[in-house]
Amino acid sequence: MKCAITCTILTPTSFSLIQDIVYMAAKKQTTEVPQFSLYGESTGNSKAEFVHIEMIETRSRLHDWHIARHSHPGLFQVLFLMSGQVRAEVEDEVWDCTGPVVITLHSSVEHGFDFSEEAVGFVLTVDQNVVFAVDAGDHGGATHSDLFSALFLRPLAIELHNVPEIRERIEAILRHLIAESAWPLFGHTLMLEWLARSVLLLLVRLDADDRSADRSGRHDFELFSRFRSLVEAHYKQQWLVGAYADELHVSASRLNRLCLKLGGQSAFDMTQHRLMLEACRKLTYVPSSVATIAYELGFQDPAYFSRLFKRHMGTTPKEFRRVHAMRDETVPQSA
Repeated sequence: MKCAITCTILTPTSFSLIQDIVYMAAKKQTTEVPQFSLYGESTGNSKAEFVHIEMIETRSRLHDWHIARHSHPGLFQVLFLMSGQVRAEVEDEVWDCTGPVVITLHSSVEHGFDFSEEAVGFVLTVDQNVVFAVDAGDHGGATHSDLFSALFLRPLAIELHNVPEIRERIEAILRHLIAESAWPLFGHTLMLEWLARSVLLLLVRLDADDRSADRSGRHDFELFSRFRSLVEAHYKQQWLVGAYADELHVSASRLNRLCLKLGGQSAFDMTQHRLMLEACRKLTYVPSSVATIAYELGFQDPAYFSRLFKRHMGTTPKEFRRVHAMRDETVPQSA
């Protein structure tokens, strides 16, 4: 473990408690622990964006790498330590963490940091509106808190050591946020919020994977994750289940039981599902012939590809393409 945490975290039983806590924390006045707004001032700024990001060293270097205990009423904060060490005071606990690690804090949590001088990373602060906003999409008016609740029900330390691909994606988004914050262009506020929600959603996935691993057994979950990665790399070569099992050093029956347990499908069905997903994408977005697409997906016989596609999708590749083309043509221009 790269992050040692002392004491026990007390967790609310419902995310609705967070909203109550946010409200109460915003009203509570205290002289013991400073309360800061989005940009670190002791008073708010009604014209500030809902998202702020800065490098760890930007503020910490000015204070000898020590950030005293404080809180951010109405604001949620995420610390991304990409390298170096931090001793984090989180309420009544002390966490000793080594990067890369992410620490999430909801708005009522008093916290302080002591960083090592070589610490590199980002501090993302988002207004509660970014977390609680109602989704304008086709989700029945669901709030974003339905997605992000797991991150802020309690303080979390999410390690990134074993997920280099996700770590790279997270860092890329954070650097986009830094660049967008530097100079406001058209759609500036929306871009900041979209990028912030994107990085939060990646963290939600990591936390969900971690909890799933705890429930199903971490070894099984890691093996299943390796299988999914192999499928992504080799589905066009149409490996047989035995080839995947050999690569993973398990029996085919063991792999099938694992896939049924964690994925709800057999290993073969999962490979076929990924193949058909790519076929649908190509038929929708690539103007190549059906035969060409069949060859690109590893089929030697386009007629067999068409039969297999109809078996899985209920329609031929040509009909699938025609229906989707008609649907695109009927979409109003305003959409």
